[in-house]
Amino acid sequence: MSLFRDDGIVLRTQKLGEADRIITLLTRGHGRVRAVARGVRRTKSKFGARLEPFSHVDVQFFARGSELIGRGLPLCTQTETIAPYGQGIVADYARYTAGTAMLETAERFTDHEGEPNVQQYLLLVGGLRTLAAGAHAPGLVLDAFLLRSLAMGGYAPSFDDCAKCGLHGPNRFFSVASGGVVCGDCRVPGSVVPSPEALRLLGALLTGDWETADASEARHAREGTGLVSAYLHWHMERGLRSLRYVDRSPASSGAPAAPAGQA
Repeated sequence: MSLFRDDGIVLRTQKLGEADRIITLLTRGHGRVRAVARGVRRTKSKFGARLEPFSHVDVQFFARGSELIGRGLPLCTQTETIAPYGQGIVADYARYTAGTAMLETAERFTDHEGEPNVQQYLLLVGGLRTLAAGAHAPGLVLDAFLLRSLAMGGYAPSFDDCAKCGLHGPNRFFSVASGGVVCGDCRVPGSVVPSPEALRLLGALLTGDWETADASEARHAREGTGLVSAYLHWHMERGLRSLRYVDRSPASSGAPAAPAGQA
């Protein structure tokens, strides 16, 4: 029997019995972990309030054997809050739906429990911190997170040079099957012709150029979102359930949201 300690983000929770929950976390050192938190659904449980989705926590696990991931689920025996990102997310529909899609994406990109994925973990922490602070429009934060998750998974799209022959851009055509923009000679059936502004926006989101991204118009943000969704669906083979609920209104896609706690 062993004790393990790690910090992580709560991805989701499931009811177990009358008072317990199964908590799924993305941790720094152990990747995706599922554990049982006993008694957290009781009204007076302060422990349970720390183990809600979006919470950044320091957790102690109790596991049978020398490995955290084994035959049975470990127990969450102690937790301390590092950052309650949920407070700045759940009260706003646009932030909440964008954040939910980010949590689902992080879980999908960490297929195997117990395998560390520090890059995905750090990307999720940074994404939730940005979303909770309200410094940028929730739709832009989500699209940036999706693009960077794809890039870390080996599916980085090209928004300038041709994805097939490498011809220096800008190039006009976009093909999800080809890996991004393509030149006229490499164009394949099904390619689309996005606006240059939408491609410029997506390139900015991928590289972290928030000055360019924040200055984008809502119509170009919506166009870019369509490309990101199609590209994500192609490479993940099936879409994210939570994407259908994301608020894609102009205020959530093309302009910075109000800081947390402000109207």
